[in-house]
Amino acid sequence: MQRDTQTIAIFDVDGTLTAPRKMVEADMEEFLKKLRSKVKVALVGGSDLVKIAEQMGGDDVIHKFDYVFAENGLVAFKDGKQIGQQNLLKHMGEEILQKVINFCLQYMSQLNLPAKRGTFVEFRSSMLNICPVGRSCSQAERDEFSAYDKEHKIREKFKAALEKEFANAGLQFAIGGQISLDIFPVGWNKTFCLQFLENEFDTMHFFGDKTAEGGNDHEIFADERTIGHTVTSPADTIKQVTETILNAL
Repeated sequence: MQRDTQTIAIFDVDGTLTAPRKMVEADMEEFLKKLRSKVKVALVGGSDLVKIAEQMGGDDVIHKFDYVFAENGLVAFKDGKQIGQQNLLKHMGEEILQKVINFCLQYMSQLNLPAKRGTFVEFRSSMLNICPVGRSCSQAERDEFSAYDKEHKIREKFKAALEKEFANAGLQFAIGGQISLDIFPVGWNKTFCLQFLENEFDTMHFFGDKTAEGGNDHEIFADERTIGHTVTSPADTIKQVTETILNAL
C-alpha cells in the first residue's frame, strides 16, 4: 500500500511512547517504524532535544521521524533539518523571568516532600521547567514524589499559585511528566508545532497521556485542527494507533 502522505500521527513522548523518563522499548521502535511506512509521524515533547534523544534511542532521532518538536515545538525539525527556534529570554526579558524564578524558589522552599534533591529550575531555550523534588532525583525518588503528588496535589496547588501571582504576565503553566511544571508564554504550548503541519496535512491525529485540562497535552489534544486521543501507556498507544489509523488504511 502506498504511504498516505496527507495523514500524520503526532505523539507526545513521556508516558505515551515511553514510560516516564525511560528509554523507548524495542517493540515501540518497531511499531513506529511500521507506522511511518504508512503515514507521516511526528514527535512533540516538552523536554529539550537532548532528553528526547535519550528516551528515543539516540541523537539520530531527528532522522527517524518526519518531524521532531522539542520544547513544545519551539525547537522544530523536519526531515532532520532545523526549521524553527524560539528564545524565552528574548521574549520575556530578564526582569519578569527573575520574578518568576524567585517566586518558584520561594514557594518550593516552603514545601515538605518525601525528598528534595537538585536542579529545581531548568532553564530551557523556550520554557522554564520547575521541579519541586529536583530533577537530579533517583528513579525511586521520582516514583515516590509522583505518588505523593497524586495524593497531596503538590503540582496542582503550585500551578494555581503561579496563575494567581502572574495572572497578567502573559504566561501559561502546565503540569508535565511525573515531577514537574512547565512555564512558557501564552501560545507556546504544544499547539505551537501545528503551524508547521496544518498546511501540509488533511488529517492530524494526536496521542498523549496528559490530555486533561491543566496537563501539557491538553491544548493540542483539544485543538480543532487535530483528532485527539488520550492514552494510558505505551501499550495503549500501540493499541489505539492500530485501531484508529492502521486498521483504517
